[in-house]
Amino acid sequence: MSSEHESMMGILKLYELRSEETMRKARDWFATVFHPESTQDILKVLVGEHSADFRMVASYWDMATAFVVFEAIDAEMFNAINTEHVLVYAKLQPFLAELRAMPGIPPYLYLKHLELVVQRIPDAEDRVAAMRRYMRSRRDQAQQQQQRK
Repeated sequence: MSSEHESMMGILKLYELRSEETMRKARDWFATVFHPESTQDILKVLVGEHSADFRMVASYWDMATAFVVFEAIDAEMFNAINTEHVLVYAKLQPFLAELRAMPGIPPYLYLKHLELVVQRIPDAEDRVAAMRRYMRSRRDQAQQQQQRK
């Protein structure tokens, strides 16, 4: 188990990594433009122009949460400081079983660390539901703005 100082330093390093310009753009796309309604929507992205963006965000958060699972970063501190991993999980969770059932993807591996960390949050269901409401409202606002143009 990591000390508070080690956890803090790990979280600061993760913040530094996600502040890199390419990662910022990928995170912005994932949070504000990408609104999957089916597993097919995800599969289309994986062979399209935003494949790297999707993979960068999903793999980053699975890596970051792996540090929590393996106790290199304290879970309580991680969850108190971060919320984006909950957003990523909230967007992808409805499709995880189907994605994991696809050939070539070890069924127990895809985003397993992300899932474990979010599910261990004491109020996980409420946080995921709140994040989905927030994402829905943001999507609806964006659609309304597009219609006005």
